Amino acid sequence: MLARYYLEGIHMMTTAKNDAKTPVDLFDQTLPRTWPIHGLMLVMVLFVASSFPVGKLIAGKLPSDVMMLIRFSMAALLFAPYIFIKHGLHIPTVRSLCRYALLSLPLVTFFWCMFEALKYTTALNTGALFTTVPLMTAVFSTIINKERTRILKSTGLLCGAVGAIWIVFKGDFSALLSLDFNIGDSIFLVGALVFSLYNPLIKRMHDGEPTEVMTFWVILFGAGWLLLLSLPELVYVEWGKVDAMVYGGLLYLAVFTTLLSFFLTQYGIVKLGATKVASYSFLNPLFVLVLTILMGSVSFSLSIAPGILLVIFAMFLIQIE
Repeated sequence: MLARYYLEGIHMMTTAKNDAKTPVDLFDQTLPRTWPIHGLMLVMVLFVASSFPVGKLIAGKLPSDVMMLIRFSMAALLFAPYIFIKHGLHIPTVRSLCRYALLSLPLVTFFWCMFEALKYTTALNTGALFTTVPLMTAVFSTIINKERTRILKSTGLLCGAVGAIWIVFKGDFSALLSLDFNIGDSIFLVGALVFSLYNPLIKRMHDGEPTEVMTFWVILFGAGWLLLLSLPELVYVEWGKVDAMVYGGLLYLAVFTTLLSFFLTQYGIVKLGATKVASYSFLNPLFVLVLTILMGSVSFSLSIAPGILLVIFAMFLIQIE
């Protein structure tokens, strides 16, 4: 009983405070409720960042649409038992199926563009171009979801883009200016533009169903679109000559950068909003750098430290806005 009165007293004192709150006050109040979700977003970024070196490793071993078909089909098959056991064997309504089919199109387009682009360009170039996704997402969120982009968020988006590019080019902006924009970069930029629609569309089209159900049907429809796209090439693939490394890479992409990352992204968007989730894309170059350092491919350089600080500062501004 005493504990009850104590808690009620705490509640009365906190509700009696002045309603005017600073951004830091708001951050302190919302962080305890949302920090687990932000932690999951960091895991999602790690999965997405790992897709670039893995994608570069197996790019060109099979046609892009065939590789993506295998990737999405693996993810759907692995996820199906969980969905059917937990939610039962039933088909969503026609309206829901149309929503899932539409949501799958930006994903299919982006990943096809990524694999196709990596045939002609480098992971460095794609990493630099991927930093445009949060900015374009903010624009589409304003148009589709009427999200307002205030000064803090705008400043954060700008700082994040500069910081991410700084990390990619290690502070050497002469290398950025001399960047050779080739056909692969053009393909990837189109994919990034379409992908920027994905987060706002999830926020707009989510109809209260469990996130894992939406994830499963979006992936399944993605596999369906890719089957139609790859039908002319499937008969010419010599499956026996495909390197086992390709199947291993596709299995990794199916589980971690398709199934789990899609689920985490959609869950985060519903809870945090499209722009905040998209802003985590600024961390991709940093995570790619960490992965390559751990793999022994590169060593850490102090020249990228300003970029890391800018990205962290940008994330702070966008999350408290």
